[in-house]
Amino acid sequence: MASLIQTPGQTVGPFFHCALPYDGDSDLVTNAHLGAVRLHGTVYDGAGDPVPDGLVELWQPDSDGNVVRQPGSLRRDGRTFTAWGRSATDPGGRYRFSTVTPGSTTPGRPAFFAITVFARGLLNRLFTRAYLPGGDLAADPLLTGLDAARRQTLLCTAEANSEYRFDIHLQGRKETVFLAYRGDRR
Repeated sequence: MASLIQTPGQTVGPFFHCALPYDGDSDLVTNAHLGAVRLHGTVYDGAGDPVPDGLVELWQPDSDGNVVRQPGSLRRDGRTFTAWGRSATDPGGRYRFSTVTPGSTTPGRPAFFAITVFARGLLNRLFTRAYLPGGDLAADPLLTGLDAARRQTLLCTAEANSEYRFDIHLQGRKETVFLAYRGDRR
């Protein structure tokens, strides 16, 4: 029996705009939902230019810190919070989500949005976190393991009207901290 060997991966995209978006994909809740917040930002490449053909996915617990384990993310009904969404970037590299403020899944630790980024030129998707301001950042082992300058790349900025801004820099001087998970076979 012949032995199988791993072959190199293909780069990701740019095909997101024609295949993956769907109605309501970035609306985990409607803007009319009591407690709705908006997470938005821009994805930048290594030269500091916006990435117009990327895709950002958001994963999060509900406001009480519970991880939702129910189907239905692809069939938005305007009422049910399913904890997952995706947003294609626009020509200016901007993405946006309408969601709820995530609760902490571990008591005493700060809440965060889990983010996955797909973009042209990437061999694999990238994982990061967007921490909310105001939490006890010193209680998070990931954040305390980073120097202060790198830690800043994982923090959302609070804006008016229940909005949070989180810009993602794929490379360069302001590069966002990206994560690798054990057991990921890539």
